[in-house]
Amino acid sequence: MKRTLKDYLIISLKGVAMGAADVVPGVSGGTIAFISGIYEELLETISSVNFNTLKILKNEGFNAMWKSINGNFLISLLIGIAISIISLAKLIKWLLENEPILVWSFFFGLVLASVIYVAKQIKRWNIIIVIMLLIGTAIGFYITTLPPLVGNSTSGWFMFFAGSLAICAMILPGISGGFILLLLGAYKPALDALHDKDIKTIILLISGAVVGLLTFSRLLKWLFDSYRAVTLAVLTGFILGSLNKIWPWKKVIESEIINGKLKIIQEESVSPFTFQENPQLLLAVFFSIIGFLVIVLLEKSAVNKED
Repeated sequence: MKRTLKDYLIISLKGVAMGAADVVPGVSGGTIAFISGIYEELLETISSVNFNTLKILKNEGFNAMWKSINGNFLISLLIGIAISIISLAKLIKWLLENEPILVWSFFFGLVLASVIYVAKQIKRWNIIIVIMLLIGTAIGFYITTLPPLVGNSTSGWFMFFAGSLAICAMILPGISGGFILLLLGAYKPALDALHDKDIKTIILLISGAVVGLLTFSRLLKWLFDSYRAVTLAVLTGFILGSLNKIWPWKKVIESEIINGKLKIIQEESVSPFTFQENPQLLLAVFFSIIGFLVIVLLEKSAVNKED
């Protein structure tokens, strides 16, 4: 596929959107990758990185190796993600702390529209597809209701496993990697490692993430190649079930002070009409519609480009 500089700039912008989503606990960058039309290429690119890559580098040189791993696509996306995390992280965190209902409302509308978008990719529906959709929805919803594990393990194997599982969640539409770390009880140890510059723990997390990314991406690619409709149905269900996590009105059940800051550990969704604080209902509906329309416009622009 021959791309222009403009094409790579657009890929970087999609990376910016993925990075912004990953900053928000409960929203998966994988969802953004899917609705922006680069999900399968991302899986293909990640899966292409293997031991054969080193062989190509040795025998044919850097240019051949770079082309074999779709390097221009990958670096454009990573640049966008990095720019987003560096530049938008503080803004999004500030918004989550000061205007959480409006932020969650926007993402709720965005993710709700993405459910419809992903479901539309399924060309033929039958009873099996519907059952897999319901199973995916049940699993996605169940994961959002799980309480965090009691106690925070810092053993090497545990942190390696946590990194592997979290990165798998990040590339799986509908499930947040940060939320998985929280469920495993690895969120605080991971933050502590970054704060204290614990190189050993950081390397274990990164190593686990690399192994998880390279193996899980291959599994997902195989599922898309072999069972596309069923895989899409399960992913649609995951995204649908995850809406519980980003429901704008929440009641805090458990919280904890982590690194001097209050962190919400467990919460449950409540009706805006029983929400104890100002529900900001009209503004919430407005921002939900804005989020929904963002996906509609993205879809229309993609269709126009294909035409």
